[in-house]
Formats: sequence, C-alpha cells, structure tokens
Amino acid sequence: MPPSSALRSAYPWTKTPLVASAPMLNIASALLAVSVSAAGGLGFLAGGFDVSNLEDNLKEAVQLIKQSNLTLQQTHTSTGILPIGVGFLNWGADLTKSIAAIEKYRPCAVWLFGPKVIPDDLRPWAEQVRNVTDSSTKIWVQVGTVSEAICVTEALDADVLVIQGSDAGGHGLVHSASIITLLPEVKDALAARRLKHDIPLIGAGGIVDGRGMAASLALGASGVAMGTRFLASTEATIARGYQDEVLRASDGGVSTVRSTVYDRVRGILSWPVRYDGQGGTSDEENRALYEEELKKGDSGWGQTGRLTTYAGTGVGLVKETLPAGTIVSNTIQEAKNILQHIVDV
Repeated sequence: MPPSSALRSAYPWTKTPLVASAPMLNIASALLAVSVSAAGGLGFLAGGFDVSNLEDNLKEAVQLIKQSNLTLQQTHTSTGILPIGVGFLNWGADLTKSIAAIEKYRPCAVWLFGPKVIPDDLRPWAEQVRNVTDSSTKIWVQVGTVSEAICVTEALDADVLVIQGSDAGGHGLVHSASIITLLPEVKDALAARRLKHDIPLIGAGGIVDGRGMAASLALGASGVAMGTRFLASTEATIARGYQDEVLRASDGGVSTVRSTVYDRVRGILSWPVRYDGQGGTSDEENRALYEEELKKGDSGWGQTGRLTTYAGTGVGLVKETLPAGTIVSNTIQEAKNILQHIVDV
C-alpha cells in the first residue's frame, strides 16, 4: 500500500496530504488536538514525561469529540478508536500508567520520542501499546538521523517515522541535518535495505505553511508535523506574552538558538545528553531570577524579558493567530496549489 494510502486507511477522517500537530509539552491540549483532527488533520495531545493528568486529558478529548463534527463522532463511535494521538517523552513517562490510559481510551496513535537508549527503551512501549489495543493504536517514532531511522524500523516495525530536521523548535538532537537532506537520505537508506519501503515519513522541522509542506512532499514525505505554527492558534494553551513573541520574532535562523538553559532553570534535568532545545535567545540566569521573571506574567517574554520561547526557525513566517482548523486547511490548500503550479509549468 502506498504510504499516503496507509495513512488514509489508518486515519479515515483525514485529508491528503496529512497535517499533524506536534505534541508540544504543556501546549498541545485536548482542545488543540481535537480541533486539528476535526479539520481533517491528526492532532496529538501532549503526554510528555509526567502522565499524571493523561487520563483526565483523554477524558476531556472524548467529551470534545462528542461535540465535534459528525465524521469524528462516527469514527469514535463505530471503531472505539479516539481520533487523536498522544505524544510521550520516553525518558520520563511512566509506562504502566501510560499503557493503562491507552488501553482505556485507545488513541489512534502514540508518538514516541526521547528515549535514553535506542531502540531498547522503545521496545516495551511498542509491544505493550500493540498488545492492549490489538494494534489499532499506531506507533509513530520521531527520529533525527538516518541511523536512528534504520534502527527503529528494524527493531520496532514502526508504523510511521517522524523525520525531524534541525530547524525544529523544542527539543531535538544536538547534531542533526535539515530535512532538506535528512528526509530523502532516510527514504533512500530504507529502500536500499529493503526496510518497509512503504512506511509513511512525516517531515518536521521549520514547516509552518503550504510551501514547507510542498517541499516536504517533494523530498519524499507523506505529510508534515507542525509545532511552531500551532503556537499561534487560538486553541493552544499558551501565555499571551509567549504567543505575542512568536508573532513578533523574525529571521528565525538568528533569533533562535540551541540551548539547555530553559531545562536547567525549570529543573528538568533528565533529558538524554544527545538532545537540546531550540528557542528564543535569552541570557543564562539562575533559577531564582527565572522564578522572579515568571511573576511578571506576559511581560516576562519579549526582547527585554528572560523567559525563553520555544520555537523553530520557521517562527519568522508566523504572522497571525488563527484557529487550528484554518491552519490545517490553509496549509493543505497552499501545498496543493504550489504542486499543481509546478506540474503545469
């Protein structure tokens, strides 16, 4: 089955090409995830590394789906599968609690990212998710190198690979390439090894509109995942100051920097050493200063603030806040228009 057809078969409410919203920690709420799926995309809820609220968030998603469009309601009612996914940070998420919630609510996909050891730390996740859902919950694995892609494909038989390039916001590998080279090299490497040549590849990193989607499709992707663009959505759980800074920033290649400062000031110290975070530039401050800045509220962000804004290098292309559904529709339509123009030329 062609990769795009495999996605459509697994997620029948979605439009082609697929737009997924990234499971951004503390931002990708049930409302954002359901809104993306309702527009024909695939929304991911942030499970993160602390899954103590996961069941409550999934319960909220169920209620939102009951209030959503008929397509999502029928999908959930007829299959028992929740038409949103959940993303986990595997270096910290509790497997037992996560599996219990997955078994109960049956999200359509789990997005695995950030294991301390690849592929060993991911094996029990893939095996147990498939076991408790009869493989109805698909396994997405985020990778940032060719060797990671080969490794998890061989070891886990992943259903989807998220190919994250170095332009991505949030956390990524300290050493990685842009998807301009990474995505086609992964595709070629899997084909050369006869490894599941039909596996869908999802481009991620620096994609914020239909132009980025069209480029990703040309490179061999079957869809895209966007995080930074959905920071400027009306459904994102985000401080106004944070969102305003996303809209203000420009020239993303120089206004963002890879750093672990934000993790340290928040006391999040368990990320594997091969990962760092990308966000707006900020002086390194100790935790006391950071906590003082938090008391300022929205004014803690911005050019004179100390609070870090996680965002990818595509942040300079994000100029307005829109409903998540509009972002999905605009991205797909723009990509189709571009590709059609290229064919016509």
